[in-house]
Amino acid sequence: MKELERDLGLPSVLAISIGAMIGSGIFILPALALDIAGPAVIVAYLLAGVLVVPAALSKSEMATAMPEAGGTYIYIERGMGPLLGTIAGVGTWFSLSFKGALALVGGVPYLLLLFDLPMKPVALGLATVLILVNLLGAKQTGRLQVAIVVVMLAALGWFAAGSAPSVQGANYANFFGYGVGGLLEATGLVFVSYAGVTKVASIAEEVEDPGTNIPLGILGSLTFTTVLYVAIVAVLVGVTDPGAIAGSDTPVAEAAAVTLGGAGVVAVIAAAILALVSTANAGILSSSRYPFAMSRDQLAPPSLATVHERFGTPVNSITLTGAVLLVLIAFVPIMEIAKLASAFQILVFALINLAVVAFREGSVEYEPEFTSPLYPWIQIFGTISGVGLLTQMGVIPLVGALVITVASVLWYLFYVRSRVDREGAATGAIREQVSEEVLTEVESAGATHEVLVALTKQMDVRREQALISLAANLVREDDGQVVVVRFEEVPDQAPLTEAVTTQSDVDRSFEARVESLSERFGVDVEADEIVSHDTKHAIVNFADHRGVDAIVAEHEPLRLRSRLFGDPIDWVVRHAPCDVLLVDSSDPRSPEEVVVPGETGPFPPSAVNVAEAVATAHDSSVSLWYPASETGDQQASLEEYRTELSTMLDVPVDVKAIPTDRRLPETDLLVRRGADHRLRGALFDAEERPFTQAAGTTITVYPKKSRRPPFVRRLLERFLL
Repeated sequence: MKELERDLGLPSVLAISIGAMIGSGIFILPALALDIAGPAVIVAYLLAGVLVVPAALSKSEMATAMPEAGGTYIYIERGMGPLLGTIAGVGTWFSLSFKGALALVGGVPYLLLLFDLPMKPVALGLATVLILVNLLGAKQTGRLQVAIVVVMLAALGWFAAGSAPSVQGANYANFFGYGVGGLLEATGLVFVSYAGVTKVASIAEEVEDPGTNIPLGILGSLTFTTVLYVAIVAVLVGVTDPGAIAGSDTPVAEAAAVTLGGAGVVAVIAAAILALVSTANAGILSSSRYPFAMSRDQLAPPSLATVHERFGTPVNSITLTGAVLLVLIAFVPIMEIAKLASAFQILVFALINLAVVAFREGSVEYEPEFTSPLYPWIQIFGTISGVGLLTQMGVIPLVGALVITVASVLWYLFYVRSRVDREGAATGAIREQVSEEVLTEVESAGATHEVLVALTKQMDVRREQALISLAANLVREDDGQVVVVRFEEVPDQAPLTEAVTTQSDVDRSFEARVESLSERFGVDVEADEIVSHDTKHAIVNFADHRGVDAIVAEHEPLRLRSRLFGDPIDWVVRHAPCDVLLVDSSDPRSPEEVVVPGETGPFPPSAVNVAEAVATAHDSSVSLWYPASETGDQQASLEEYRTELSTMLDVPVDVKAIPTDRRLPETDLLVRRGADHRLRGALFDAEERPFTQAAGTTITVYPKKSRRPPFVRRLLERFLL
């Protein structure tokens, strides 16, 4: 492999970063923001610059760790995974497209000061020319870009320095007259002016001493640009009558006419036109790279990565971007274009901050030469402040960001998910954290002192004893007790008189038969009968009164009444003050192997504890099954967890990867976690559980409320693990 010479020093890095920021935004946005915040627009530019700092630090760190990767989308996709990578790719694409449209819609009025032409047709014509230029592959040389930046800086510097003596203090009166809401909305609006601050990260591989020059270049250019913006806006407000340029199409030219005369206006127009061409062309070029990159990563259709044989350009990607650009120019007002451009940029910068946390806490190799100070607080501040700023920008930007996010999620679920099996660094970190929590729950399981066996119908003696045997297995280690209660339900019309509670010979035979099992199972077994109008309430009331640790009952198939009015045992599960174990068995037998399936993530602690107790009692083994369809990253990161879990149990443990697309191996007993009733299983357990069909007997464990996994963890287990 040939080595790439690192020949870009700090001055070059500063020039690239400043050039990416100094553009059409300063010629357009001050007038729009002035209409929202009044003179406080000066503070809005300063505040926006400060709020960009966390993302600048985060991007600097990732650029020194992955100089070859380049691009915001790549960092977020590798750090946060394909889902958030999809959101970031689409969001960045839209942000750059809107920024290109803003340059044209906002820059053309400066051109029209010289020529009397209709604005939108000119903007659409220029956009078409630039799209064709990108399609044909014409390149803008680096020297031309440097020349454009120099001219813009010279014109803006002359305007700021030459106009400063004409500033009138009275023009700053009623500085915060539009309130905090106006200030924050204006801050969000001008945020896009700093969008190019991290562009230097895309050429990080060419920077010498990147651990020093990249962060210094990014932060130095951000500081320089913030000071320049604040100075220009302060002069704009100070040299014009209050409100005179608010909403103006050419605010800088109007201010220059007041202080510098015709020569100043010409200089400003020249700089604005250069900014128009430079920013719009860069917007088309940069934004078209995102569909292209996403296509190569299989997050978008392959056609978007097609390169034209003759021109060597991704024609489909550029055409799609160009079409979006033309639609924006033709139909979206400039204010909404600016707000949406900023909104998408804020969203992406928030994801950049989260990506750093993902890399730092993840299990992938990550060794940046520069590390962000005040980690993770600076990243948390950047994320929260970004989201907060979004909420202050009005309905359209907020809805726009929400629509893009939801659309990206849907695109991921219906297109990307089946095609991509890689995961981000964050997923590995989350999986490790969840695995540690699960192991802790297995290890810290409390003692089981008393178990209620609830008999709700007549059953043969063998099935009855199988339920009692299971309960005995749960309490034996803690020298506990089993309470076997036969619940009888009478119609509401029949009063609960002494006659219905009198014991029969059958009742006495039942008690004697059950209590004689004490010696056989090696635990204290007590028998009782309860008559009530409502069995499900009676079970829960008895469990609550006795303070039992678990209820064991046979799972009943849903009858017509249960389907129409709800399953009674489902009510018991949701209201019981303890664990509930439902046994579904056609032929109960002593198990040689107890299987615990990990169908959607880590093995549930409650099921593992029950399986260990049963295996101990029958001198058998526990087998941990997981789908053989796990991805490579997923399987590798869960391997350590499974190994540690195996060593934690006091019975022989076998870990097996089971293919779910073929006939499953048969097993005597399978212990699984029950559906999450917080969403009735629709979200977490909608898919058919593949392993259940393999068992002769299935025990479904529903932990009591205090032992159920937190809602967020169940989400993570379902969708990330």
